Amino acid sequence: MDYHMLSPLNSADLGVLRAGDVVYLTGTIYTARDAAHARFDQMLKRGESLPVPKGACIYYCGPCPAAPGEIIGPCGPTTSKRMDAYTPALMDYGIAQFIGKGARSSAVNQVMLGRAVHFAATGGAGMLYASRITACELVAFPDLGAEAVYRLEITDFPVVVTFDLLGNDVYARTQTK
Repeated sequence: MDYHMLSPLNSADLGVLRAGDVVYLTGTIYTARDAAHARFDQMLKRGESLPVPKGACIYYCGPCPAAPGEIIGPCGPTTSKRMDAYTPALMDYGIAQFIGKGARSSAVNQVMLGRAVHFAATGGAGMLYASRITACELVAFPDLGAEAVYRLEITDFPVVVTFDLLGNDVYARTQTK
């Protein structure tokens, strides 16, 4: 199925999604890659709040700098498994939706079961995703450059559900044993 939904999604929206569905997100998402996740981890260990709100959608992306007159440069996804070590703690914090590239580890899928949804963004489509971003604001960790945390306002941002609340996984369907 195809859906047009507001981001961040609420629990009812997450519940209707099934692996393989195409979703066009409109609203707000936050970028965070490896370095930002490491800082999130340290903040959570100290009991601090994160610079992203509970319930937010995290996009594993490090946007390229914007050319003059543009909102943002190309901003394609990075590999989701690189964030797997941090995902359980982020879920405990209140994040239940993630956008990245590729499959998650089986351990993270087990933690996500019934609690979170993973979306895939198409690798190599950074300019397409940039064209769906209507605003970009630096939120945290400016010293990280492209790996800083940015709040993105998006319109019809295309993603595919790769792991749903029921545990359906599009990557498991195509894996050979």
